[in-house]
Amino acid sequence: MSAGNAPRDPLGRTFGRHAVSPEERRARVRATFRAVAPRYDLMNDLMSLGIHRLWKRRLVGLAAARPGERALDLAGGTGDVALALARAGARVTVADPSAEMMAVGRTRPGGAAIEWVEAEAEALPFADASFDLVTVAFGIRNVTAMDTALTEIRRVLRPDGRFLCLEFSTPRRWLAPGYGLWSRTAIPLLGALVSGKIEAYRYLIESIGRFPDQSRFAEIVRAAGFDAVGWRDLSFGIAAIHGARRALRRHEEGWLGRQDSNLRMAESKSAALPLGDAPAPTGATPSRRATP
Repeated sequence: MSAGNAPRDPLGRTFGRHAVSPEERRARVRATFRAVAPRYDLMNDLMSLGIHRLWKRRLVGLAAARPGERALDLAGGTGDVALALARAGARVTVADPSAEMMAVGRTRPGGAAIEWVEAEAEALPFADASFDLVTVAFGIRNVTAMDTALTEIRRVLRPDGRFLCLEFSTPRRWLAPGYGLWSRTAIPLLGALVSGKIEAYRYLIESIGRFPDQSRFAEIVRAAGFDAVGWRDLSFGIAAIHGARRALRRHEEGWLGRQDSNLRMAESKSAALPLGDAPAPTGATPSRRATP
């Protein structure tokens, strides 16, 4: 699929269950993160029972940042992923539209070593081919124009640069009813009790429900011009890490183990990570061979 035939953005004109203009969506998303910033890390721990930290550790392991590499963490917020990449020796920049979220990150140990830039993913203030690695954790579903954001990510990556995206996804069918009930009821209630911002957390849950499933998001990433698109499920598909490259050559195999080519699912034993891997944390689901 070519960049000119990109799938329609599934989120750009919605805010939770509500239909809104792109401008209103952008303003509401900013207001949401402004409201939750002081308790954001605590709420993540409560909502995921701490598992989000294992998922982020997995993301950093798959990213395999090398000392001296330039890494961009988009929607980096309070700095969980950025700080881990910096500990691996990367020179890290966080780009996030929420000054309030980054203010929390700046105060964390190691925060002074990171560059913090207030910017939206759709208009990154960086030169072409500036970064070896771009990561985004639980942020891509909050952009207003996903296709534009992905095009910008590809633009700032160097040739053969890596893009990794950790996001909530579509869980296994047997898990979906219980997970859906927990998400719709318990998480907004926790948000109200801990932060007093029930509407903010209701939006976050509704945005998860509207996010494309694993295969569909892989199509969107490929349509933005990336190669070697693949993903790995975490915790039975509750979350997934998608990986891609701005490749030197076209038509490389999916390097996270699963590849969706011409709407067919395929997996190759040779599609392993080329730059190292980290042990899978509890809850990580290995890729399974799919029937073409």
